[in-house]
Amino acid sequence: MSDSVSSRNAAFLLLLASLWACGSDSPVGQLADVVIPPATSSRPNILLIIADDLGLDAAPGYGDGIKPHMPVLQSLQSEGLTFDNAWAYPVCSPTRSSILTGRHGFRTGVLSAVPPENAIPMGETSLHALLAARASYNSALIGKWHLSGSSNGDADSPARLGIDHYAGLLTGSHQSYHTVRLTQNGVGSTVNQYATTLFTDLALSWLEDQASPWFLWLAYTAPHAPFHLPPDSLHYSQGLSDDPAAIDADPLSYYLAMLEAMDTEMGRILDAVDRQNTIVIFIGDNGPPTAVAQLPYRPRRVKGTVYQGGLQVPLVVSGAGVDRAGQREAALVSSVDLFATIAELAGTEGQDSHDSQSFVGLLGDASAPARTHVYAQIGGDAPAFAIRDSTYKLIDFGGGSRQLFNLALDPYERSDLLADDLDSEAAAALVSLEETALFLRTP
Repeated sequence: MSDSVSSRNAAFLLLLASLWACGSDSPVGQLADVVIPPATSSRPNILLIIADDLGLDAAPGYGDGIKPHMPVLQSLQSEGLTFDNAWAYPVCSPTRSSILTGRHGFRTGVLSAVPPENAIPMGETSLHALLAARASYNSALIGKWHLSGSSNGDADSPARLGIDHYAGLLTGSHQSYHTVRLTQNGVGSTVNQYATTLFTDLALSWLEDQASPWFLWLAYTAPHAPFHLPPDSLHYSQGLSDDPAAIDADPLSYYLAMLEAMDTEMGRILDAVDRQNTIVIFIGDNGPPTAVAQLPYRPRRVKGTVYQGGLQVPLVVSGAGVDRAGQREAALVSSVDLFATIAELAGTEGQDSHDSQSFVGLLGDASAPARTHVYAQIGGDAPAFAIRDSTYKLIDFGGGSRQLFNLALDPYERSDLLADDLDSEAAAALVSLEETALFLRTP
């Protein structure tokens, strides 16, 4: 890290602490034999892994759809807790911002993946800064960022937001997975290495030098487009050609192979860390893109929309302190809740915010208090928001255009209840959802 970045981070954390008083610049090679030293702290290490454009249809352990072979993810499910009703935002930048700040997009202004609505304001407190100042965690973010803009320092934005070490892709996608536009702590370079492997190597390199406790946010770009054939050693799919015409004709097969490659690389990370004192959180950032969406999700109701196909994502928590091994949880949770949850796991106090609600209690107790509602929205040219309780979901497209669904009876949103007269239960639910949305959006 450069001296300027180090001094800027130090000044940032000193300022943060006063308010709360009330490597190398080149990528590393293959690190298959790296073993991270055992923990020396009673506080857990925390590993957050984010998959890019992964909804429920392609996620093992969830519903219908053709599934990739992902034994590492499935082992996390068998050893941990799988959430069945987790919502993120419908596109990547708002989801990442919600995790990083614990605040909804209408507060931060991060409402889409397109500038300027994808850049986090400099006044926000990041999860990394919180853990450093309140819990003395070493932290890093490796992989996709997609939260920069001219308003927050572009390449320097991770450092300005209190992230001690950043290495990855600043923008939303690769031109080629084999030629990565890498930025490390503000310094750019081009690296000719498979992106999923590169990000894993960079994570292992950082971890090798860390004392516990540490927090690592590992944001893979897989399985986001461009769809391609990964290196043969990383996936299980058979008979695939790397011919562009073949990929265009059958993008789903390549999307699944990319997920298998990511799973293989996740295995290298998990093999290297102290699993006895590490909590692993795996989440998708939004639903699948239209080109690879599988039934029963409709192609126009996936990524980029506030229908279930755009919002509902896999979420698995495994490792230290997760007592409900191999169980499933139906409680409503949101990507915004990861801020408070990770903060509590790290041992901070006062971690809940207006938007973020910790679900740590559910990791050990199925009867622990949980959310009554979840909320998400999208900005850009077609803004909309959605809110749901345990049964009903309201979508508001603006201008008086709305839809209401009974997800208990209609999980794939086939029948809009507002197209007919509402019964008394649905009418009461509509009023409750409207009032709750108004309350949630109150400063």
